[in-house]
Amino acid sequence: MKVVLFDIDGTLLWTDGAGRRAVHRALDEVFGPTDRIEHEFDGKTDPQIVRELMKLGGIDGEMVESKLDFALKRYVELLQEELASIDHSDKTYPGIAPLLDALEQRDDVLIGLLTGNVHEGALAKLDAVGLARHRFKIGAFGSDHADRPQLPAIARARAEAMLGHPVAGNDVVVIGDTPADMSCGKGIGARAIGVATGRYSVEALEACNAGPVFVNLSDTDAVMRAILGA
Repeated sequence: MKVVLFDIDGTLLWTDGAGRRAVHRALDEVFGPTDRIEHEFDGKTDPQIVRELMKLGGIDGEMVESKLDFALKRYVELLQEELASIDHSDKTYPGIAPLLDALEQRDDVLIGLLTGNVHEGALAKLDAVGLARHRFKIGAFGSDHADRPQLPAIARARAEAMLGHPVAGNDVVVIGDTPADMSCGKGIGARAIGVATGRYSVEALEACNAGPVFVNLSDTDAVMRAILGA
């Protein structure tokens, strides 16, 4: 049984900056305005992003921790508002729908999510682009752990609970668009497949010693072979 875990942003879909705008709006409301410092969000969990932005903004760490849960809750509310303001129905990347269809037709594949998004934020993004959330049977999210390398083990444990039997690490496949996606599953022996639909090139992802790296996921047969190890 293969457990196939998709990243969301840059891999399944894009949101035209809705998440970034919602984060900044939420943090301005909760902690007060700070300078908008350009900061890398890719490959990070939402709690990690909040902590890093507030540290750069000079906000006391104890205050950040005391208000973190509320800030993330407010972020999700504002994310839903941002997503509703623009039609995102065309914002899945090439090949996503056919690939999910092909995976769902197999009885030896379990589809899930592995994302730095908090759970409710992840679902809001799927809903906005019309990706049915029920297609993803299990998942691990930024709300489960702020440290992304901890998420594959959480996802595997949930897969094992659903399936009723152990899942070998090399039967877990992480599909993502950042170096963090390529490396986060190493602790459990998971395989990685890269896709250059985000901000990182094929060459940059290959340099992470990833498995196969694709320009996009539109070649369903090739991606399926990579997933199944055929």
